[in-house]
Parts: sequence; structure tokens; C-alpha cells
Amino acid sequence: MEIISRSRRLRSSQMIRDMVRETRISKNGLIYPMFVMEGTGIQQEIPSMPGQYRYSIDKWMKALEEVSRSGVKQVMIFGIPAQKDACGSGAWREDGIVQKALQKAKQEFPNLYYITDVCMCEYTSHGHCGILDGSYVDNDKTLEVLAKTALSHVQAGADMVAPSDMMDGRVLAIRRVLDQNGYVSLPIMSYAVKYSSSFYGPFRDAADSAPAFGDRKTYQMDFHNRKEAIKEALTDVQEGADIIMVKPGLSYLDVLREVTNQVNVPTAVYSVSGEYSMIKAAAMAGYIDEAAVVCETAVSMFRAGASILLTYYAKELAQYIQEGRIG
Repeated sequence: MEIISRSRRLRSSQMIRDMVRETRISKNGLIYPMFVMEGTGIQQEIPSMPGQYRYSIDKWMKALEEVSRSGVKQVMIFGIPAQKDACGSGAWREDGIVQKALQKAKQEFPNLYYITDVCMCEYTSHGHCGILDGSYVDNDKTLEVLAKTALSHVQAGADMVAPSDMMDGRVLAIRRVLDQNGYVSLPIMSYAVKYSSSFYGPFRDAADSAPAFGDRKTYQMDFHNRKEAIKEALTDVQEGADIIMVKPGLSYLDVLREVTNQVNVPTAVYSVSGEYSMIKAAAMAGYIDEAAVVCETAVSMFRAGASILLTYYAKELAQYIQEGRIG
């Protein structure tokens, strides 16, 4: 039998497989999400996310040292305030938890790159991502406080801001305020394509941000929709977003690929808490090889078009890259 084209020729050894590999992963594309809270001496494991913690600022410094040693260079900061109110005023206070954490981190670890999540859900007593008008989140009133929050983060030392609220027009509102205050070079990574997802459950435990009533379906996207994702992404690019994010990851690889094909800016993907916890639980039960599954799922997201991956497995992936298990 004459076979001219044999795909297996390029699979015959590890060396040639490495040489012709289409998707390559670097530590430079990894972002590690972390939770910072008020208090001292606190390193509190998150029950639904084994291996992940809430840190007081002093303990967070030790955790950042470990991040730095791992080779991961970027962290995403989520703040957990001691007190909340209806308007989420703790989000933009000069002495807010994120602001204090940034100031300390920039002194101790200036080699790391700090990205802040800009949203109201961690700071409001009702747990929604904006200012309420009755039981409805008022889009336009929320824009003002989001812009104020983003500016306060940048003034405290943030290298990038990442609005995750899903209010219409928030990228433009933040861009205008940053530009007006001289931060024209400060990039925005927009959670442009953020679905209303059941995969966020463990995060809401971690950030104490579950809504006190209702849900977030009036502002987060319906997971049935694909074309809407393109609309959201293109709108945010027009408003000044420098990076577009798709969230969650594994169930939305088709959307990630389409967004990547449509926009002319880098795309990020957030492998969210539920994805992390499912892999961790299956590994703890002995059902899967944790490292192998972590590597395979990470590659799937880069293969789908992402150039940046936010993941709670960032430190482990950095190690796997170093060991040559993935790359």
C-alpha cells in the first residue's frame, strides 16, 4: 500500500514533536488571582478551593515571595473589606484594602506586575456589582463609582485595571478618568465577555460576594449567546480596552476562538474557581492525574486563541513549564 502523506512522521520522537508544536506556553502569559483581606496574621484556606487562601497584607507579602520565586510575574488582586455598605464605598477609599495592599506590595516586590479587579460586588452589602435603584442595578450611576475605584487603584500603584462588573460603557468611563488624571499609558483589561455562570460558586465564597437577592443575569451574559460576545468585545475595544477577556474558560473555548479572530488586541481567558475546584476535587479523589489535566486544559485555552491565562494553577503551570512537561 502506497501512503505518501504520513502524519506520524512528525510524531516519531519527542524532539520532533517539540519542534513542530503549534501552541507554545510561556510563564509570561500567566496571571495568578489572589485574595487580600483586612487584619493581621491571616492565611485562611478557602474551603471550596483547596490550596487557595485569603491573606492579610502581612501574610500576602510572604505569598508574593513564593509567586515571585515561581516565575509568575503577574497577579490579579481581589480585595475583601472588613465592612460593606449599599454603595460599596470601601472600593475607592485611600485606605481601602486593595489600596493598602498595593502600596505595600509595590515597596516589597516591585518586580511583580499588579492588576486589580474593578467591581463593586465585594464591597456592597447587597453583593451586586453596582449601585441599586430599588432592586435593579443602575448602570449609569455605577459608572461613576467604577471610574473612581479604578483611579484610586492606579493612584495606589496598580499597573493595570480590569473592570469585571459588565456595566455598559464602563471601559469608556474608566478610560476618560484615567486620561484626565494623566494615566494615558495605563492599560485596561476588560472582562468584556463575562457569562452568568454556575462556575463562579467557589469564588463567591472566597470573595464573600454572593448577591443577597436575585442573580446577575441582568448584566452578565446569557451562556446561550455567541454573537453577543463579539458585540461586547468589539464595543470594549472601541471604548479603549487594551486587552479583552473571556470568562469562564473551558466551556467557552468556541467563544474565545471567535473573539480572538475578531479583535485586534490581545485576548485573555479566566479559568475560574469552579474549574479549579473540579480538577482539584477529582485529583484529591484519585480519579485523575492533576498535573496532566492542568497542563492539558491550559493548552486548550491557549490553543483556542488566548495569549494570557488567569488561573489559580499559575504557580504549578510555571513549574510544569520549567520541568518541560508543558511549553
